[in-house]
Amino acid sequence: MGARHKQARDPRAHWLLLALTLPVLLGALLFQGWTQNEVDGAKTKPACTEPVPAAAAGAGPVLSVEHGKVHSASMPPGTVALTYDGGPSPKTTPKLLALLKKHHAHATFFLNGSKAAQYPELVKEIRADGHDIGSNTYTGADMGSSSKVRSKMELGLTQSAFAGSDGFHTSLLRMPMTTTVPTMCGGEWPAAQAASEDGYLLVAADHTGQHVSDGLVKQFSQTALAYQETEKLLKNPHAKRFTTVTEGVRTKQPATTEASAPAHWLGTGLMWFQTLGRSFVSALSWVLTAAAALGVLRLLVLVLFARAHVRRLERFRPGSPWLREIRDPVTVLVPAYNEEAGIGATLRSLLASTHQRLQIIVIDDGSSDRTVEIADEYARRDPRIQVVCQPNSGKAAALNHGLKYTRCPYVVMVDSDTVFEADAIQRLVQPLAHPAVGAVSGNTKVGNRKRLLGRWQHLEYVFGFNLDRRMFEVLECMTTVPGAIGAFRLDALMGVGGLSEDTLAEDTDLTMALWRAGWRVVYEETAIAWTEVPTSFRQLWRQRYRWCYGTLQAMWKHRHAVVEVGPAGRFGRRGLSYLFLFQVVLPLLAPMIDVFMLYSALFAGDTTTSVVAWVGFLLLQMVVAAYALKLDGERRRTLWSLPFQLFVYRQLMYLVVIQSVVAFVGGSRLKWQRMHRSGTAAAAAQHIGRPADGPGVPIAR
Repeated sequence: MGARHKQARDPRAHWLLLALTLPVLLGALLFQGWTQNEVDGAKTKPACTEPVPAAAAGAGPVLSVEHGKVHSASMPPGTVALTYDGGPSPKTTPKLLALLKKHHAHATFFLNGSKAAQYPELVKEIRADGHDIGSNTYTGADMGSSSKVRSKMELGLTQSAFAGSDGFHTSLLRMPMTTTVPTMCGGEWPAAQAASEDGYLLVAADHTGQHVSDGLVKQFSQTALAYQETEKLLKNPHAKRFTTVTEGVRTKQPATTEASAPAHWLGTGLMWFQTLGRSFVSALSWVLTAAAALGVLRLLVLVLFARAHVRRLERFRPGSPWLREIRDPVTVLVPAYNEEAGIGATLRSLLASTHQRLQIIVIDDGSSDRTVEIADEYARRDPRIQVVCQPNSGKAAALNHGLKYTRCPYVVMVDSDTVFEADAIQRLVQPLAHPAVGAVSGNTKVGNRKRLLGRWQHLEYVFGFNLDRRMFEVLECMTTVPGAIGAFRLDALMGVGGLSEDTLAEDTDLTMALWRAGWRVVYEETAIAWTEVPTSFRQLWRQRYRWCYGTLQAMWKHRHAVVEVGPAGRFGRRGLSYLFLFQVVLPLLAPMIDVFMLYSALFAGDTTTSVVAWVGFLLLQMVVAAYALKLDGERRRTLWSLPFQLFVYRQLMYLVVIQSVVAFVGGSRLKWQRMHRSGTAAAAAQHIGRPADGPGVPIAR
C-alpha cells in the first residue's frame, strides 16, 4: 500500500552492529574452546619417537640451549627447589601458600596462563609471598605436537596473562607433560630448543632416585596429594634450604621482570576477553538447554491445543443448535494499490461466493497502473461492486475510507492479491453469530507453492501460523486477524475507532485493540483464501521485515494489556507473552545458539550427542508438521522440504527479527514495502483446489 512511514536512518548501520557483535562472540567462543585444548590442541603426549640429544641426556634439571649447545645446572647439596605445575587453583594454591609460609620456605610456581588470567588475585598472592612464577604455557597442551602458531600463542598469551594479572613477565618455562630432561624427547625437544632460543630458561625435575641431601628440583602438580608430599618433604632433616629455582642455581637472569604499560593493558584485555568467552559458553549452555526445552514444549503444546480446538469447532460452525446461521448482508473491503495483476481474480472469486448478499467496495489507494480501470469494468457488470478512490495514504487509511461506505453489519477485509473459495465468506462470518465474538480469522493458504521458496512458506503458513491460531483460539488470545481474510462486526470496528495508522501491522494492531475493548477473536479454519507469497528472498525479506517491525510496534502499543483484566488481560498475559518469547527472544538468540551448536559439534568432543539431538528435534518437528498438514487437509509430501528450510529459510527469519528489533529500539521508521505481484495465486489455487485427502470446494472463476 502507500507510503506513510519513512525511514529516518540507514538500516545498514544495524547490520554493521550485527557484523561487529557476532564475530566478537564467535571469537570469544572459539578462544574459550582453544583454552580447553578443544581446538588445535593435544591433551595427551604421544610416545617419543627418538630420545633427547646425547648432550642433554645427562644434563641438570635447569638448562638452556644456545646454537644447539646445551648448558645446564643443578641444585647445590641440601638445597631443594619445590616446583608446582598448573593452576593457580582457588582450592589448592592458598593451602600450599599457607604451608610454605608456615615453614618459611619458597617455591617456584609454573602456572597456566589461562588460569592466571582467571585468578589474578592468586598470582599476586604468590608473588607477594616471595615465590617465583614460571610459565607452564597457556593451556598446558603438549608442545611437541602443537603447530608453530599454537606454540607461539601458548607462550605469548601466557606472558600477556602475567602482565595483565600482576604486571610482570617470566623467563622460566616448564614444558607441559614432562618431568625429567629425558622426557623432553621426540617432538618435545625441538619445541624446547625453540623456546630456549627465545630467552626461556627450561626447568625440568631431577631423577626420582636422587636424594634430598644431594640437592634437587622436586616437581608436583597442584593437587591435594602435592600438599601431603610437600608437608613430608618440608619435615625432611636432610634438606637444609627450600628455595626458588633461580636462587638455588644463582642464575644471572631474574625469574620475573616488570612488564611495560602497553603489555599490561594488552594483558588486561586478554583477561576480559577470556572472561567474556567463559561467561559466553556458560550462558549459552543454559540458554541452549532452555531453548531446546521450550522448543520441544511448544511443539507438544501446539499439538495438544490443536486437538482441543478440533473438539471445540462445533460451537461456532453453521448448524450449531444454539447459534443462528448468519445470512445478513456482508460488506467486503478490498484495498488496492497497483494490483492490476491480481485484482481481477480477487473480484471474480468474491462474485462467485455462495453468500450472495454482498457489498464489495474496492478502495484504490492512488494506484498508477490499471487497477481502477479493471475494477471499474467489474463494477459495470455487477452492481454489488463499488469503486472508490483516495490519494495514496496507506492500507489502514484505505480501509477506514471504505468503512465510510459500509452499509452492512458485518465486514470482511480482503487483500487485493487474495482469491476466496466459493464458501469462504459464508463460513467466515458464522462465528459472528455469537454476541461476544468481534472478529474472525480465516485460513490463508499459499497459492504459488510450486517452487522451493513457496513450499517453505506453505509449510510456515500451515505448521506455524495455523497451529498457533488454533492454540490462540483455545487460550482466547488470538494475536492477528490476517489482512488477507478476516471478518468483523461493524460495531466492534467502530468501537475501537477503525484501523489505526500507528503501526505497519494494521491487522495485528486492530486485533489487539479488539481484545482490549472486550471482544473475542476466533479462528475459522474452513474459511479458505489463497494468497500469492513472495517469490524471491528479497521480496520475502521486505515483506517479513514490515510484518515483524509492525508487530513489535503493536506489541509495544498494547503492552499495558498484560496488567488489565477480562479478555484484555487474558490476551496480554498469554498472547503478548507468547509473541515476546517465541517471536522475539528466541529468534534473537538463534544465531548465537546455532554458532554454539556448531562449536559443540566440531570442537567440544560431543559431536554424536549434538547430531542426535538435532536430528531428534527435526523428526519431532516433522511429526508435528505432518499433523498440522493433516488438520488443514493438505498433502504431506511437502514435508521433504522441511529439513532444507532449517538451513536457509529460518536463518533469514531470524535475521529479520534481529534487524527489526534493532531498528525498533533505534527508533527507525520504515516505509511500506509493497511486494511485486504476478497474479499467480489464482491460477495456482485453481489447480491445487482442495486435495483429495481433505474436504472443501474448488475455487470458482
